[in-house]
Amino acid sequence: ADIPVIPDLEEVQEEDLAMQVAAPPSVQVNRVLTYHDLDKDLMKCAAFQTLDGEVDLKLLTKVLAPEYELREDDVSWDWDHLFTEVSSELVTEWDLGVPERED
Repeated sequence: ADIPVIPDLEEVQEEDLAMQVAAPPSVQVNRVLTYHDLDKDLMKCAAFQTLDGEVDLKLLTKVLAPEYELREDDVSWDWDHLFTEVSSELVTEWDLGVPERED
């Protein structure tokens, strides 16, 4: 008596949700800090001078690389060229590292 019933197409069309639009999610956007802003904050805040109140980070902050040294130009590449280049370098290293046998 309790046989599951497959709904008719007419019933499904009445419940059509395609015309209903969901509300978009609300996302809070935070501004991303630049390297320059981070550098300024690093030198201003005493919190960055020590770690856990015990480890002195002043020496580390003095030798951190500046932003201009970290910037790199975007270089386009394709998989085949990159794979060939790396494979060639590996084969060259292996050939130089293994002495040839004379039989």
